[in-house]
Amino acid sequence: MNRLKLLISPLIPALLLLAGCQNLKTENYSETLKQPLAAESTDTLSIQISLDYPVKGASEEALAAMTRNIATVAFDQEADLPTIDDLAQRYEAQLTDQYLDENRPLVGMTESGTLSWEDSINGYFSGRYKNYDVYVIEYYSYRGGGHGMNTLTPIVLDRETGDVVAEPAFFKDGYQARIAPLLQEELRREILENPEGAEDYESLYVKEITPNGCYDVGKNGVTWYYQPYEIGPYYLGVISVTLPWAAIKDQIR
Repeated sequence: MNRLKLLISPLIPALLLLAGCQNLKTENYSETLKQPLAAESTDTLSIQISLDYPVKGASEEALAAMTRNIATVAFDQEADLPTIDDLAQRYEAQLTDQYLDENRPLVGMTESGTLSWEDSINGYFSGRYKNYDVYVIEYYSYRGGGHGMNTLTPIVLDRETGDVVAEPAFFKDGYQARIAPLLQEELRREILENPEGAEDYESLYVKEITPNGCYDVGKNGVTWYYQPYEIGPYYLGVISVTLPWAAIKDQIR
């Protein structure tokens, strides 16, 4: 297992899209915003949004539901506005207000350049398994300090309805207790097979991991994702653990 699992590269979404979407045609919504903190300050709020959304390959109702669910998760907002653009504009306005409210009182009290924030949201389809489309949202946020935060959120979508398939709906009742030991053993195996694995494994805050709802599906099995600081230190990045279908087939609905 690589220490940093995010692999944020402009080429990777395109390659995954070509390889995995199977006739699900997409378009892209993008937006960039730079908000200066004050007239004489070099501090800024930078927002970058790039979200692919489906336009063909499923029913109109399913496409609309997919797009709505993608935007809802990406902006962490209720889907009470009609378009991605509407939700994005509200998200940008709320973040801008927060940035100005928290940092304008500090102008002149700290060195210039220390009050900048950065927010990046990058979303794309990563593949398909049977009737499920997997969408990935990569986040990067910086709020000052030594480093920003990278996170990864997968969404499993039903191609027929466009609905999000939550983890409990994918597995049978009681799956957590049966799958947890398999996840724990696979986590241990994947980390220890690396040259510095022993040190990395000892650095984990939580070794007895359980299904956390942050999952996706693919030809190799089901993968769970654990964000920085969720089970281990920041330097390990987003930790992913994959269980093959053969190991969990009895737990799937």
